[in-house]
Amino acid sequence: MLKNSRLRQEKSKEESESSRTRLEKSAKINVEQVKEKLGGSADLINRFIQHNDNKYAFAVIHIAGISSTKIIQEHILEPLLTYKSVLDAGSLQEELEQRIAISNIKENTTLEEVLSAIVTGSTVILIDGDTTALILDTKEIESRSITEPTTQTVIRGPKDSFTENIRTNTALVRGRIQSPNLRLDSMKIGEVTQTSVEIMYIKGIAKDSIVKEVKQRLKNIEIDGVLESSYVENFIKDDKHTPFPMVQNTERPDVVAGNLLEGRIAIFIGGTPYVLVVPVTFTQLFQASEDYYQNQYIGSFLRLLRLGAFLLALYAPAIYIAMITHHQALVPTVLLVSIAAQREAIPFPAIIEALIMEMTFEVLREAGIRMPRAVGSALSIVGALILGQAAVDAGFVSAAMVIIVSVTAIASFALPNYNLGIAARILRFLLLIVASYAGLYGVLAASLIIGMHMCGLNSFGVPYLYPVAPFRLKEQKDVLFRFSIESIVNQSSKAKGRKT
Repeated sequence: MLKNSRLRQEKSKEESESSRTRLEKSAKINVEQVKEKLGGSADLINRFIQHNDNKYAFAVIHIAGISSTKIIQEHILEPLLTYKSVLDAGSLQEELEQRIAISNIKENTTLEEVLSAIVTGSTVILIDGDTTALILDTKEIESRSITEPTTQTVIRGPKDSFTENIRTNTALVRGRIQSPNLRLDSMKIGEVTQTSVEIMYIKGIAKDSIVKEVKQRLKNIEIDGVLESSYVENFIKDDKHTPFPMVQNTERPDVVAGNLLEGRIAIFIGGTPYVLVVPVTFTQLFQASEDYYQNQYIGSFLRLLRLGAFLLALYAPAIYIAMITHHQALVPTVLLVSIAAQREAIPFPAIIEALIMEMTFEVLREAGIRMPRAVGSALSIVGALILGQAAVDAGFVSAAMVIIVSVTAIASFALPNYNLGIAARILRFLLLIVASYAGLYGVLAASLIIGMHMCGLNSFGVPYLYPVAPFRLKEQKDVLFRFSIESIVNQSSKAKGRKT
């Protein structure tokens, strides 16, 4: 079966190569074919140059906006306009390549490859009387400059972040890891968009099996277009039905560099400032780059604080509902009397009150994201202070419920991974409903189900709860507590990718 599959692939490759249209000897005919294939696009620029008593003629074609006008004028048009051949006609291509001061020059004889080069920003020179075209790398897409991270800020640490330019992004990582073992493989994904995707890893640290698996999953993607890294993420992650993030995304070059040193693989996608990192583990999502720039005790404290914030964001409303609905005996008498007095005028059951408050806050959170920055602070003041106080005074909700929902919301913002916060928000609603029907017993049962679900997850062959489950004592130096940099570095260098 495998042999037959390979034969079919080879036959299909031969048929596709034979079906390609070869260039004509006439440069004008080739230009007309290019115009026809591109639908006469308004941004398609072509220049026909003819001199030396009509002995030599060239056609220069590129697309405005994605090709460098300065490079084309200084290094392509000027040499062609002043061109005087001193060699035979058969050496014309070699002479042009010597005169044109561009490092990356390729030759091709098919119309399809010429079209592909033009739409990606390259400039094509068609030589009249020759069926070979010269493809010159003049790609230059306008992009924003390198700025500070907007979603993953730190007090102490590098202040640069990725941009939408894939070459700038890879350069930011190469500037930190100047090793000949750093590998970068590229491919195109998207039948229509032809988006550039590049895989970066360190040979000798990353496992070859995981590298092959990542490449295979990327090659198997069949989609018309890739507009953001989430398109690729949805195709390559192992479990598509879990709320937990199975792929890490980051806009920080130092985070990518640190993960590469631990044996992970980075996936760069053109047009987005977020880089994907695989494989990912649950404990990895609580680690922030600032943990390693601070004292080990401070880093450990902050990491434990984030874990506590995650548990608070996940369980606080459910435990409150369970205790005041089913387990009042567990609440101190003075506190129970205070809560009962607050709820005396509330017309809704506790679960309805909690769902109203949670949904209201989710709407405010979404509105804060969509609103212009100039009015975002005003919305926060109106929503969090005025609306909350008015709801308590009007008797719609109790003050205790406002406190619980507010603390839960603040805790969800303390998580370094945004997708992990979304997972906590989704599971919080499920736990709320379970707690209203079955109390703490239902919360415990739901927690066991969530734990079993997490134990069954894998990210590119790595258990999601690794190294906690399965437990690895020697690799606990960078999980809940952050040990000294010396012990972590020595562990990583000895492991040689065992964590991945």
